[in-house]
Amino acid sequence: MIVSLILAGADTVASGAMSIDIWEVIRNGLAILSLLAGLFFVLGGTLGVLRLPDFFTRLHAAGMTDTLGAELILLGLIIQEGFTQLSLKFFLVAFFLIVTSPTATHAVANAAYQAGLKPLLGKYKAPDPEDIGKEG
Repeated sequence: MIVSLILAGADTVASGAMSIDIWEVIRNGLAILSLLAGLFFVLGGTLGVLRLPDFFTRLHAAGMTDTLGAELILLGLIIQEGFTQLSLKFFLVAFFLIVTSPTATHAVANAAYQAGLKPLLGKYKAPDPEDIGKEG
């Protein structure tokens, strides 16, 4: 059955009935690149939240993930969808996200600083793995 589908597809291409739309290929390629770049930044931000030493650096990683990673993913979805009502909704979500996310991150960092949480200054030394499980 698969062989007959392949042969039927080859006959269709040979007869010229099926043509490749280059703009569709370019649009899909751009959408995939944008989605992969967004995924890269989201995974990098997740790693930063898990590995960075203090609240403020973790908040920075989370803020970058919210802003850049989500924006690139939404851009990829907009490109993939084309010019439709759904892409307009994606654009509105992206607009509100780019306006509110940095503001919210700054507000949280300012509130933490005002509450007395100080940033970790100087060189950071990772804890020794043998000391992690011990009670202090």
